[in-house]
Amino acid sequence: MKKLENYEQILNKIKEEKYFLLYVSMNNCSVCHSDMPKVEKIVNEKNFTAYHIEASEIPVGQLSLFSVPVVILFYEGKEIHRQAKIIDFEELNYRMEQIRENK
Repeated sequence: MKKLENYEQILNKIKEEKYFLLYVSMNNCSVCHSDMPKVEKIVNEKNFTAYHIEASEIPVGQLSLFSVPVVILFYEGKEIHRQAKIIDFEELNYRMEQIRENK
């Protein structure tokens, strides 16, 4: 996953990319560090574009994020799926499949 450094980069990706996953974590979050490799595995298996941000480095309130970890799927400039705190990897996999089928 490529790391995004600021909110403007996120907005640019929303405009430019047909679809992608955004993973949000924090340095001091053990669940975030545990879940990130699992998300990366799914992303790699699906050949899905994915980006990562650190909530402590970017004002994530603009994305209505108030806890971590968070995965957000964007499709054609819109958020279509979000999971926070407890990530259901089967659901995430299913949603990514739906997007890949519609591309």
